[in-house]
Amino acid sequence: MALRLSSIISSTVIRRRLPLVGAFCVLSLGLSNLCPYISLSSKTGCAQSLPLVPRLRSQHRSNHSIKMESKTVPCIVVYVTVPNKEAGKKLAESIVKERLAACVNRVPGVESVYEWKGEIQTDSEELLIIKTRESLLDALTEHVRKNHEYEVPEVIALPITGGNHPYLEWLKNSTRD
Repeated sequence: MALRLSSIISSTVIRRRLPLVGAFCVLSLGLSNLCPYISLSSKTGCAQSLPLVPRLRSQHRSNHSIKMESKTVPCIVVYVTVPNKEAGKKLAESIVKERLAACVNRVPGVESVYEWKGEIQTDSEELLIIKTRESLLDALTEHVRKNHEYEVPEVIALPITGGNHPYLEWLKNSTRD
């Protein structure tokens, strides 16, 4: 029996228990890749407007999708992890002050598991979600390298393929050329 997308998304159990990392997986990998058994017969517009859900878009074209307009500069979302709240606040403020990004979200409580120098490490970190122009990635990466305490800081960029046009215009106008 196929589950309806709207019943899964509106479920209070899912909303309360879906971990933050799970939300990032849904945004990055796409709902259709994570839950292929979901029936997409009910068009809610919710999952279809996610920018990184190519399978959903190809199967169900909808007027709910907002595509990047050509008059907006190419924009990206950049993930950077930092060791603690103080480091996150300092780096986020310096990035915005230098107009390397329009906005930096600080997400506390991220637990990272990784291999470093031959050993498995587990650390509690804060995730910075940085919205900026694609043309500023090199300058942003250099700024992070100079102002980050990690030997090899994480700087991962993802393209913004669509969104609220006034927000994207604000992003463009809030960053340096």
